[in-house]
Amino acid sequence: MVIMQHVRAASMPGVGVLCASGVRAWFAQHDLDYRAFLHDGLPLETLEATGDAFALRACAIARAEVSEVSDGR
Repeated sequence: MVIMQHVRAASMPGVGVLCASGVRAWFAQHDLDYRAFLHDGLPLETLEATGDAFALRACAIARAEVSEVSDGR
């Protein structure tokens, strides 16, 4: 699952971290449910399906976090 922590960490060169209204606008642009995301997170596959570089970066961060936990780090 991708959560806000992953989205905030997904800074993009030249853009930086999106503010809350920027994240909300990004979700609207991609026709994704922002409220559901805030409450439960979204599956990696949902964000990856956008093909958007920002979404793919957030997914990579989420995957790395899961990998660290499963490796016992």
